[in-house]
Amino acid sequence: MTQGGKPRIAIDAMGGDVGPAVMVAGAVMAQTQLPGVDFLLFGDEAAIRAELSAHQADMARFNVIHCPEVISGSDKPTQAIRRAKTTSMGQMIDAVKTGKAQAALSGGNTGALMAMSKLSLRMLPSIDRPAIAALLPTLGTNDMVMLDLGANTECNARNLFQFALMGAAYARSFLDIERPRVALLNIGTEELKGTDELKEAAALLREAKYLDMEFQGYIEGDKISRGEADVVVTDGFSGNIALKTAEGTARFVTDLLKRAFTSSLRSKLGFLISRPAAELLRHHLDPNNHNGGVLLGLNGLVVKSHGGANARGVANAIRVAAKLIDHQLTRKITEDLESFRAHHKGEEIAG
Repeated sequence: MTQGGKPRIAIDAMGGDVGPAVMVAGAVMAQTQLPGVDFLLFGDEAAIRAELSAHQADMARFNVIHCPEVISGSDKPTQAIRRAKTTSMGQMIDAVKTGKAQAALSGGNTGALMAMSKLSLRMLPSIDRPAIAALLPTLGTNDMVMLDLGANTECNARNLFQFALMGAAYARSFLDIERPRVALLNIGTEELKGTDELKEAAALLREAKYLDMEFQGYIEGDKISRGEADVVVTDGFSGNIALKTAEGTARFVTDLLKRAFTSSLRSKLGFLISRPAAELLRHHLDPNNHNGGVLLGLNGLVVKSHGGANARGVANAIRVAAKLIDHQLTRKITEDLESFRAHHKGEEIAG
């Protein structure tokens, strides 16, 4: 904490497709929305300070730490780990490890971020693998938590159970749902459908009535956006495909509407009439409004911003980090793990 007791968020200002121009702009935007949070910015000090000045930032809220190197999108995780002490991403993670910050945020190389975070922060006890979780829009009354979105291509039943436990804690922390509805992504809703790993995970979740979640069984891909579950659990391979498919579909719908509304004079007049509805749809489908994936399972908070996010998207990811700090997500996951061990006489759930 800072001297005034404010939490601090460490930001890799060099991450993302654009670097400081967007990351700093997003941080300044978040500064006005989060008066109770201060920021540590890691990267090229001259470039960062120039952006802070350009956006008329409250310099008392920002501490800039110069880092001579940057992790590129092409760096392998092993290369990134070797350069952890000199790079903006590595020093950002170390700030969480040493308690200088309560959360870290980067829009850089996902594999490198995951590898360095896991090595530096370590896993929570009884959690075998980290998972990437994000909020997705639905037709229901609230967004939905989905995980894993790419950290683990293959998962066993124990891994899926861990993801469900962590995803439910995330939903309680961010969506303020007391007992989130949890479902496993499958090719059908019947109990006989799916792999052995899914069936075993479902059995474990049915038995876990002592946890603050309601297991609803299986959910199919076409039902994800209907709002029928608060947490959808799957392996990283299927989850990443589902996420990219959803993002692609959103862009397809937006581009199709744009083409339709500009195809003729009558269509343009129709657009003027339906513009409020079209703007609402565009806002709902804009990934920047749901930016900020959380690396769950670590002994510390790390948030991944989309590399192509704009300043508003970066600010949204920062708000995700701030809310999870305030609601003590890591503590809630730890308490659920303790509940599991209490009901299973100390048995671990690591896969």
